[in-house]
Amino acid sequence: MQFMLLFSRQGKLRLQKWYVPLSDKEKKKITRELVQTVLARKPKMCSFLEWRDLKIVYKRYASLYFCCAIEDQDNELITLEIIHRYVELLDKYFGSVCELDIIFNFEKAYFILDEFLLGGEVQETSKKNVLKAIEQADLLQESQMSSSKSGIEYPSSCRTRAALKVIPPTLLHWAMMSEADGDMAIEVEPSHQYSITFYCRITDGNRRAV
Repeated sequence: MQFMLLFSRQGKLRLQKWYVPLSDKEKKKITRELVQTVLARKPKMCSFLEWRDLKIVYKRYASLYFCCAIEDQDNELITLEIIHRYVELLDKYFGSVCELDIIFNFEKAYFILDEFLLGGEVQETSKKNVLKAIEQADLLQESQMSSSKSGIEYPSSCRTRAALKVIPPTLLHWAMMSEADGDMAIEVEPSHQYSITFYCRITDGNRRAV
């Protein structure tokens, strides 16, 4: 497999995984061309198509298209099964996966894919083993977050504990609050994915957005 793309019916890219070295410019060009090509095809048309010197295999699940590029000698039906197995893994983990699960938990979608595929080839055929690896990673992540949270001091004048919970744990890099003026600084990775407003109660009883 050369690469895998996940995109919505509106053409919004939700996940991309490249197994060949390409420049960012070339990746954007390929993505744009394939999204336009696949979305223009009718529902009853074949899920295989020839594109450049590759074969494109795609399948739609609900509002998401799963699109893979394979070499000419590769088997299209096996690629369809790979796509379906990945969807099954996502379903098992998220419970009837939807587009929002991919958007707000993209790091989990990538992690599941990396446990399933390595270098564009299937490395683990057992769904049970893949999900077990994900579960172990989640437990490790929770233990790390618990230890890191114990080192954060929350000032009594700033009511933001509940607000911090809306950020996925893996994106919470660090949080720092100053009790003197009620300000709070928080950094998330990648920061462009979230736009969150926090309110702190200052000593005069008013609230201020920070």
